[in-house]
Amino acid sequence: MAKIRKAIKGIGKEYYKTISRMLTTAFGLVAALAWNDLVKKFISEYITPGEGVKSQFIYALFVTILAVIVAIWLGNMAKKFDDGEEKKDGK
Repeated sequence: MAKIRKAIKGIGKEYYKTISRMLTTAFGLVAALAWNDLVKKFISEYITPGEGVKSQFIYALFVTILAVIVAIWLGNMAKKFDDGEEKKDGK
């Protein structure tokens, strides 16, 4: 019976982790779309109109650099979280 309760608690924990990840992803998408509009407006104002390829290149470069920075930051945060969980679990 104790194994069943432990399994149910584990499922509940995974459920909340999954919901948390889904909500974080949804808010991340909303934020990304907001930044997308801002960057496009900024480039259209400060880059000479008619330079389609140049402005698209600048936009793609900016978004790529931002994505790499955020991915590295999130990776470091996840590692810290995982390290904390391992210490807590005694591994």
